[in-house]
Amino acid sequence: MNSMKNTKNARVRSSVLMAPLRMEGISGSSLHTRVLNEIGQSIVRGDLSPGDQLPNADDWSAAHGVSRTVLREVIKVLAGKGMVESRPKIGTRVRPRQEWNFLDPDVLLWRYGGRTTAEDARSLFELRRAIEPTAGALAAERATSAEIKHLRALLVEMELAGDDGARFAVPDLAFHQAVLRMSGNELIGSLAALIETALVISFRLSDDNPQGQSHSLPLHQEVVDSIENRDPAAASRALVSLLDGAEEDVKRALSARQR
Repeated sequence: MNSMKNTKNARVRSSVLMAPLRMEGISGSSLHTRVLNEIGQSIVRGDLSPGDQLPNADDWSAAHGVSRTVLREVIKVLAGKGMVESRPKIGTRVRPRQEWNFLDPDVLLWRYGGRTTAEDARSLFELRRAIEPTAGALAAERATSAEIKHLRALLVEMELAGDDGARFAVPDLAFHQAVLRMSGNELIGSLAALIETALVISFRLSDDNPQGQSHSLPLHQEVVDSIENRDPAAASRALVSLLDGAEEDVKRALSARQR
């Protein structure tokens, strides 16, 4: 039941996130969200550098066409993401980048919503390699038969999707999140939701790959087989190979976009 619920939730969330990574796709219609995205993007782009002081509330309220109340709420949200800090008699300043929460979904989308570099893509896959192979090894030791059956069902969905990137990404997202939860470690399992946006972004970056996505099916199959055979080392290796291949897909897609 939980596995079915997780799949449904992944479908609902990904239906929103699988849209092209444009800010208008995530901004919604509220003034608060629009201003949050505008200011957040300007900070991530470097229009405002660490240490820079944000304009006073009156100027920014007028510039963005919102009330001071809306602006104060936006600043609170940005502060919660570690991007700015407000102090009496000093005002609001941009904090150093190392203090930002780069795993925050908004910050990820602000960073990857515009032009994505090879270095940005490398950071995404370094994050995934630090987590997923270990989760796969633990899953090979601890996964239940029902969880493995669920993983195979997702594999079938990927096969049916073929090289339709949008369709393929839905079960692919659920597959990788399921492996994290199958680790049997609640802390690692919680990362499934935490890194969801990072997963979706890495899938979207590979959408333009001329080879499509179905070529990754044998490695997905190898992950499932290794988990079912209770072979932690093989499961870890298969996930590393899967991530290596996915990163190459992203590099090719980025290169094609630049051309």
